[in-house]
Amino acid sequence: MLNTFCKMPLWEAAPSLIRVAQGTLPAETVICCATLVNVCTAELQRDTDVALWGGRIAYVGDAAHCIGEGTRVVEAGGQFLAPGFLDGHIHVESSMLTVGEYARAVVPHGTVSIYMDPHEIANVLGLPGIQAMQADSRRTPLKTIITTPSCVPAVPGFEDTGSAIGPDDISETMNWPSVVGLGEMMNFPGILAGAPAALDECAETLKADKVVTGHYSVPDTDRGLNAYIACGIRCCHESTRVEDALAKMRLGMYAMLREGSAWRDLAQLAPVIASGEVDTRFACLVSDDTHPHTLVTKGHLDHILRRAVKEGIDPITALQMVTINTATCFRMDHELGSVTPGKCADVVLLSSLDSFEVTRVFIDGEEVAREGRPGFEPEAYAYPEWATHTMHVGTRITPETFAIPVPESKDSTLPPSDTVRVRAIEVIPERVGTFERHVELPVLNGHVEADPGQDALKAFVFERHHSTGSFGYGFVKGFGITRGALASTVAHDAHNLLVLGSNDADMALAANTLIASEGGMVAVQDGKILGHVALPIAGLMGTLKATEMAEQVAALEEAWKLLGSPLPSPFMTMALIPLACLPELRLTNRGLVDCVNFAFAPLFVGEGEDTPCDVPERPFVGTTRSLH
Repeated sequence: MLNTFCKMPLWEAAPSLIRVAQGTLPAETVICCATLVNVCTAELQRDTDVALWGGRIAYVGDAAHCIGEGTRVVEAGGQFLAPGFLDGHIHVESSMLTVGEYARAVVPHGTVSIYMDPHEIANVLGLPGIQAMQADSRRTPLKTIITTPSCVPAVPGFEDTGSAIGPDDISETMNWPSVVGLGEMMNFPGILAGAPAALDECAETLKADKVVTGHYSVPDTDRGLNAYIACGIRCCHESTRVEDALAKMRLGMYAMLREGSAWRDLAQLAPVIASGEVDTRFACLVSDDTHPHTLVTKGHLDHILRRAVKEGIDPITALQMVTINTATCFRMDHELGSVTPGKCADVVLLSSLDSFEVTRVFIDGEEVAREGRPGFEPEAYAYPEWATHTMHVGTRITPETFAIPVPESKDSTLPPSDTVRVRAIEVIPERVGTFERHVELPVLNGHVEADPGQDALKAFVFERHHSTGSFGYGFVKGFGITRGALASTVAHDAHNLLVLGSNDADMALAANTLIASEGGMVAVQDGKILGHVALPIAGLMGTLKATEMAEQVAALEEAWKLLGSPLPSPFMTMALIPLACLPELRLTNRGLVDCVNFAFAPLFVGEGEDTPCDVPERPFVGTTRSLH
């Protein structure tokens, strides 16, 4: 695969690298007296020097002969020298930071490259949104490598997005220099059913000789998994059980073990690696989604490395899982992922293999961070106006909007019931899945009410891209909110306007606050705003520095606690309520979705059978109505 992520291609640098290695041309930089973490052989090589030239590694060993008059000598003092860290699956938008600010946050923690799947902004703004993020990233040394979003929308027919990406778009992006593959193929039902659109997106990627990344979130590790991998899908970050990860590795698929701000799978998955019973070359560590507060207070991949070691994974094995294994997964190990001659000079110095404290970071041979501080300050990037005005709900929302009517009884002789049985979405702390629960809720004046005593809140999803005025509604459990409301435009993957609450007035205030701020997240109680993070870039990202954004998000999480929620990173858990490709029950602007059978589900238990969804352009159906 052609690599454009080093400042000088190998064919151009090779003649000089040969001379530097043999001592006939001085190196530009020599890092001396390090303990090399050799991820190729899982060894520690003490008193090792590394000579750099042209943004690449020329020599590894005793580099005294590589030092000339103009050579910069960096004394490592026995510190551990390792390849820079590679995050194999990341959605930058989930950090709520621009790419430039994200780079300033993660590079000091040793991250030199990210494989970014920008499907959040793609669902709002399509390919132009991706190009805007790409332009933003070019101002930084962070190697921002793109996998083109595959599922926009995530599951056609169940939601309305701001844009759509199809096979022709995928084909076009495979010619972009920054694109190395296809983003997570969440439409595994489409793959298993042989749906042309899903297969064609994979085909366009494979025809370009690039990598298809996966998202296989069901427990079937036999026929379905075999079929999914046979389509050419190379990796998956959705394992939540040891048997999931092991089955994928046994079938030659890279199992990406996830440890983000809310999705913390490492404790469950680490035993497959820590046991020492299997070869770990097909295992990677990824973050997927990380809030700014986590980045600022805990770090990025260095934090995940610490977590891996705490769960019993050998430190060198853990380093392989964020370097050589990731590079090999994307078929880029000829350029990235190891401290070996000819590779890009992307390296880090670590004070220990317990804390993984990063003291210095080099990208393409240039020092870009030291002692936790970035050595670069990118110029401000102004996102276009069309990217910062994306709230098109269609009409003003009032408290009356949140009234949920009880269906009329077919038997008019029966008195109206004071309760009704409904389907509710129960979230699972630190997990991406949900449970379908049936809950008996009170009826008042012909409308179903929330019941905080049962931990049952109202939930609404409003279409906010095309002013259609459509919305779906239902109930959620598991948040622990006793009084108040919450709203977010970070609502995967369509990123419509999601509102939860115990009362209609607070829900209306929360919704209208985000409409006014062009997106974001907010917590409201008794008519007062307790916390608000404005995200005017596509309703997903803000314009603040990482530390400032972290402070706002931390304040918002404190507001969640005041409302009664015990969840870690609760907004990230909330954001998955509309994601109709994850089991068991979800809510989109078109209604409740049974994500086991992939059909619309009625809100009221016993109201009728699930309604299958067969075509992408299905009219609005299910538990949904229009504001018009």
